[in-house]
Amino acid sequence: MVDSDPRGGLSKVRIEALTDGVFAIAMTLLIFGIKVPVVTPVTDKTLRHELVRLWPSVLTYVISFVMLGTYWVGHHNQYHYIRRTDRLFLWINIFFLMCVASIPFSASLLGQYPAARTALTVYGLNLIMVGGFLYAHWRYATHNHRLVERNIPPELVRLAKHRILVGPVASAMAACLSFVNVRLSLALFALIPLLYLIPGRIDRHWLRSRGEDLDPSRSGAQSD
Repeated sequence: MVDSDPRGGLSKVRIEALTDGVFAIAMTLLIFGIKVPVVTPVTDKTLRHELVRLWPSVLTYVISFVMLGTYWVGHHNQYHYIRRTDRLFLWINIFFLMCVASIPFSASLLGQYPAARTALTVYGLNLIMVGGFLYAHWRYATHNHRLVERNIPPELVRLAKHRILVGPVASAMAACLSFVNVRLSLALFALIPLLYLIPGRIDRHWLRSRGEDLDPSRSGAQSD
C-alpha cells in the first residue's frame, strides 16, 4: 500500500525518511576524503609531517560536515510547518538531495587540490545548488500557503528565506574570490558555517512558534 497524503502526494514521513537517509550517508562518506598517509620509512617525525599535510582535507571535512548538518536542520525545521506535498514539491526535494549527495565528491576534490581555482569553484557551485534548492523548497511550499497552514507568520516565512540565502550568497562570493586569492576564498568557505551557528531573529521565531504549538491553551485539546 502506498503511503500518500490525503490531499495528493507522498506522505511527509516518506520524504523525511529519504532525506535523513541521504544526509546520513553523505555525512558519513565525507570522512573517506581523508586518506591515511603512506609513510616510508615510518618514523614519528615523518608521520607527523604527513598528518600536518592533511590539513586541507580535514578543514574541508569539518566545513562540509557542519554545512550538511546546517542544511539538515533547515530542512527539518521547514517540515515543522509543511503539512502536505505535491508532485513538483517532491521533485524539488529530489534535486535538493542530489546536490547533497554530491558534496562528498566536491569536498574530496577541494581537500586534495585546495589551491586550485577549479576545485574551489566546483565546491562553491555545489553549496550554491544545495542552498538554492532548499530555498526553492521553502518558497514553493509557502507561496500562497500552497503546502503550509494559513496561520503561519509572514515574518517567519520572510526571515527563513533570508536565512537560507546566506549560504548560497556567501558561497558565490567565496567562489568568485578564488580568482583573486585562493587562501581568502578557502577562509571564507570556513566562515560560512559560523554564519549559521550564530543565533538570529529567525531562531527566536522558531522557538516562539513551537512554544505556541505546545501550549494547551492554544490547541483544541482542552476539555470543556
